[in-house]
Amino acid sequence: MSITARRVGDDDPGVQMSESAAPAPLLTEIDHIAIAVPDLGAAIDYYRDTFGATVDHREVVESDGVEEALLKVAESYVQLLTPTRDDSTVAKWLANRGGPGIHHVGYRVADCAVALESVKAQGFRVLDDAPRPGSRGTTVAFIHPKDALGTLIELVQE
Repeated sequence: MSITARRVGDDDPGVQMSESAAPAPLLTEIDHIAIAVPDLGAAIDYYRDTFGATVDHREVVESDGVEEALLKVAESYVQLLTPTRDDSTVAKWLANRGGPGIHHVGYRVADCAVALESVKAQGFRVLDDAPRPGSRGTTVAFIHPKDALGTLIELVQE
């Protein structure tokens, strides 16, 4: 059995696809995959003992009520997140889900404000009306998962 990839419109000869019809790419690469965990130390130990991964950066983000540990994987990170207070969104997410798991995907963008405005202009819901400071001195903004195929997306400008 073989699988053939087709672009949208390839199966309908009446639909003409144009390379210029697609918007310029806003996402430049994957910055991180965030995993929410109830015990940051245990999660760090798991990645170290299982994969030999070490912490490249660790920070408490008071505004989000989380502590993070970033484990470098090539040019990206695995971001382990744990809540530092019960009212943080990560604490609520862990409670609703019943345990650890992938919380969001962070994509690098050249200009967070431009990328966020593009998403908003297309009518998609966002969690941040304007870019804000993130960890590692980045600028970030989040796109609502209900408008992003069920995935919380973080736009990250270094």
